[in-house]
Amino acid sequence: MDVELVLDAKAIVGEGAIWHARRQRLYWVDIVEGEVHIHDPARGSDRAIKIGQMVGTVVPRRGEGLMLALHHGFATLDTESEKLAILSDPEQHLPDNRFNDGKCDPAGRFWAGTMSISKKQGAGSLYCMDPDHTVRRVLGNVTISNGIAWSLDRSIMYYIDTPTRQVVAFDYNMETGAIGRRRVAVHVPENLGKPDGMTVDAEGAIWIAHWDGGCVTRWDPNSETLEQTIPVPASRVTSCAFGGPNLDELYITTARIGLSETDLTAQPHAGGLFRTRPGVCGVEAFEFSG
Repeated sequence: MDVELVLDAKAIVGEGAIWHARRQRLYWVDIVEGEVHIHDPARGSDRAIKIGQMVGTVVPRRGEGLMLALHHGFATLDTESEKLAILSDPEQHLPDNRFNDGKCDPAGRFWAGTMSISKKQGAGSLYCMDPDHTVRRVLGNVTISNGIAWSLDRSIMYYIDTPTRQVVAFDYNMETGAIGRRRVAVHVPENLGKPDGMTVDAEGAIWIAHWDGGCVTRWDPNSETLEQTIPVPASRVTSCAFGGPNLDELYITTARIGLSETDLTAQPHAGGLFRTRPGVCGVEAFEFSG
């Protein structure tokens, strides 16, 4: 399947791709450079906003602006003035920790997790920010908090802690935001690298970006069946998001951090933003309702 290079961004760690259907924009981040990117495919433009600290993920807001999960907490970003406002830093007592991936749930809550910059095992947590900006810790003993998504019927939350090589499923209560019974939905084999970002399609399958796997994959989470593999011309694939007017394009972010000169010669577009048409449509991303 053809994978098109949309932007030769050479991002150190491109991440957090999310399509905002209302504005027809793709948001993504470069974690290490501390940049939020706003990509307008209609114009072929990509605007980078410097944040001043590492930024783990970005999500659209129902009102104006964006929500971010940063090195130092949850924040709002006014995309016109580029003004940043920190709302809550639940781990200010853990300076080695930073926020990583996250998404909004169907009720408009912002879920995002943390990890230790020095890769300390079990040092991270998963948090949920409610629309009133109250933050609660939902899970502990997390090493690299990563992809998160919800089933089409909104009864299941899928979650990735990368070193476990698993996608776990939790019973999910949309009214309260509570999670319940936990089980493994997908085991990722070693030959596919490590699971990173994740999204769902309109048929209820989950798509996973594979760090050091050089691909994105589609899985049936009910049978744990690998249904599709799309090679990407970069080994460190970090996130994927359905976009475009018909939500039939899959945008893919990648990273170049830690690659040797030999690696970069073999994959010169590592850190780029890619796109493909996988033959299935996605669903609209949820906005933060606060």
